[in-house]
Amino acid sequence: MMIYDRPAFPVIELMTKKDQSKPEHKNAAQNRKARHEYHILETFQAGIALQGTEVKSLRQGKANLQDSYASIEKGEIYLLDCHISPYEQGNIYNHDPRRPRKLLMHKMEIIRLFSKVQQKGYTLVPLKIYFVRGKAKVDIALAQGKKLYDKREDIKRRDIDREMERAKSEKYR
Repeated sequence: MMIYDRPAFPVIELMTKKDQSKPEHKNAAQNRKARHEYHILETFQAGIALQGTEVKSLRQGKANLQDSYASIEKGEIYLLDCHISPYEQGNIYNHDPRRPRKLLMHKMEIIRLFSKVQQKGYTLVPLKIYFVRGKAKVDIALAQGKKLYDKREDIKRRDIDREMERAKSEKYR
């Protein structure tokens, strides 16, 4: 009778740990102003239909989401006023920087968003563009505009939180 001194199933454990790891997200652009200007109610992930040089430009981080928004027209959703700079090594095949870009979502999600956007005060705002497993994605938020006093409250709350964190860190030094 032989006894083996080796751990049971080490290869299987390594494979399951590798499969369970999350794919890394590489941010290409972020709309920092959106959270200051709007109450974010819901967020959705959508794919973007891009041309070749737009992808290369996004990978370099040359995109600007400020003042951009999404619109639903004829049952399709489009990202408007998003500026993706022309690719520097591109030639005559470069893209128009501010062209409307089609977003790829399920039909039922688009219908649901359309019904909510019809209500007064709601809009679709892009929060960030990033890459997941090589595919460009955009986070779209169903948002409602903030009033001036709401923005002031947020700034006040942020300052108070910052002061509390400073006091904690000084106390434990």
